[in-house]
Amino acid sequence: MESVILILGLLVVAFMALGVYVTVKVVGAARRGVDRTITHARRTVEDTTLRAKSYGQLGVGGELAQLRLSLRTSMRATQEALRAGAVEDASLSESLGLFDRLSVHGRELDAELKALEREPDKATVTSRLPGLKERTAQITRSADALRWAARDRARRFADDELSALNAQIDVEAGALRHWTTAPGPAQPMAGQEPGQGPVPSDDWGGEPDAPEAITARDPRQSTTYPWQKTGRPETSN
Repeated sequence: MESVILILGLLVVAFMALGVYVTVKVVGAARRGVDRTITHARRTVEDTTLRAKSYGQLGVGGELAQLRLSLRTSMRATQEALRAGAVEDASLSESLGLFDRLSVHGRELDAELKALEREPDKATVTSRLPGLKERTAQITRSADALRWAARDRARRFADDELSALNAQIDVEAGALRHWTTAPGPAQPMAGQEPGQGPVPSDDWGGEPDAPEAITARDPRQSTTYPWQKTGRPETSN
């Protein structure tokens, strides 16, 4: 009886622990989902604001917004392309490592550009714009190179797979049309039925010999007349 109670107690504790574990996992997943949603919404709002500033604001502010928008767009596109490609191509893990190192410089530049947007000394910001444009161009050029290299690699693999598939389809199509190359059955000769053996013919090309007909004897030839009887030979005494 005590052992039964002990087993039931252990089962209750196990179920409680399992419930707590599942609850923590569900709450953590929901929290991560909410964080991703908030991050995505904040990013969308910030990109929309930068786009509006780059087109609607003149002067240094508009140029800074344009630089930030170009930088963020290039880095995000490269990140998505590399992560999607790494799922099927493990060799892109090194490219992801390089991109992570590049992202450090990209985030530093983005933070610097964001701080300069609120800088009241516009003359100093204007004097630093050429250097900021060069840094932005370097980072975006490297990000674009990684992204296009990953896309070209994926397209090359797709082209190779398509070529191999086309070759297999050509072989299969040829196998399905085997009757066009295999020798066909002999054609029957003129006047011969299908499945019938060869018709014998005269060596000289004449008609085949027909069996001779059995003709009845003429009854007139079988009648014997007196003058047809052979006379006895005369004997000499």
